[in-house]
Amino acid sequence: MYNGHIKKHLKKLIYADDATEEVGLLIRMRLPWLILGLVFGTMITFMVSRFEHVLAEQVSLAFFIPVIVYMSDAFGTQTETIYVRNLSLKQAKFSVYLFKELMLGLVVGSISGFLLGSFAYIWRDSLAIGATVGLALFVSITSSSMVALIVPTILHKLVRIDPAVGAGPFTTVLQDMISLLIYFAIASAIILT
Repeated sequence: MYNGHIKKHLKKLIYADDATEEVGLLIRMRLPWLILGLVFGTMITFMVSRFEHVLAEQVSLAFFIPVIVYMSDAFGTQTETIYVRNLSLKQAKFSVYLFKELMLGLVVGSISGFLLGSFAYIWRDSLAIGATVGLALFVSITSSSMVALIVPTILHKLVRIDPAVGAGPFTTVLQDMISLLIYFAIASAIILT
């Protein structure tokens, strides 16, 4: 029964509908993306360990990892949710979204980066930490808007997979990796020089 249902939909894009689809099909659609996230999350752990010297130099940088990752993910999730909804309604024009989300990312990233960077500067009494945190949040939020558009577009147009299923977990782990790379690259440039 599952195979017949899947084969029937192979020629067209399958959209996950928890209200109507069988649990087995939903598991097969969703679990691979979560396992992919687990693999990438483990890779991120190793990636962060490569920056142990930066954290050893300034352990305070570790305090800001959760907020930088969260804010980037939250902004990206907002972008992705709206874009994926409009993709399914066939109302999404990539070039329009790209420009608007880039502008939104720059504005929201600037405001958020300034606020968090100022807080970090005041709390830790360090211009280097404030600049690192603020700049990293600015760049991470701006990049998250791009990732949140590109991944669902690739899944929808090229791979023909429901972006509502695959984009969320994959985009989140990809953006986490990008945010941490940005953070530690900026920290290496500012703190270690």
